[in-house]
Amino acid sequence: MRHGHAEALVPMIDAAMRRAHLKPRALAMVVTTVGPGGFTGIRAGLATARGIALATGAALVGVTGFAAVAALIETSQQAGSQSGLLIVLDSRRDDFYVQGFDRKREPLWPPQVVAPPALPALAAQFDDGVLLAGDAAERAAAALAGKPFVLVPDTAPYARGVLAAALKRLDSGIPLEPPRPLYLRPPEVTFPAGARTTQGAAS
Repeated sequence: MRHGHAEALVPMIDAAMRRAHLKPRALAMVVTTVGPGGFTGIRAGLATARGIALATGAALVGVTGFAAVAALIETSQQAGSQSGLLIVLDSRRDDFYVQGFDRKREPLWPPQVVAPPALPALAAQFDDGVLLAGDAAERAAAALAGKPFVLVPDTAPYARGVLAAALKRLDSGIPLEPPRPLYLRPPEVTFPAGARTTQGAAS
């Protein structure tokens, strides 16, 4: 969604619970993505997940969109496991959110914002070609002309990938920490004319 996350999310969760014939207290774990993405969407998702976990006593787990895509590919067996993985997510701008993973689906570098001309250099770090995945993979493929890669279609950070990433994290025995939003760029804030001057004078 581009807009209206807060209004749509809770009714959607309620409808899903009703269809599954589950009571809130039956939840053992609440999982949410922490980003990257739009500020409003990330905050709405985190706030909702924290509220449900607090009310039900369920464990709260946060995973990145990159981890969700990596786990989705790992569990779906739709692509070979002998290649590295370059995940490219939609930034809703001319650039991309990017992270690389090795054959064991462990991160090779932290998530970053990358312009299309920089993608070939990242893909070149993979010796035997690379799997290209994510909801912006098809758009990113145009920037990798001449580089060996295999496009993995339909690999957005879907809920089943989010769950798979959370279960993998729990199985690893890594202690759970409170989810924190993953923002890869500063917020875009426009102050009204004179607001900066007034605030500075008041301080």
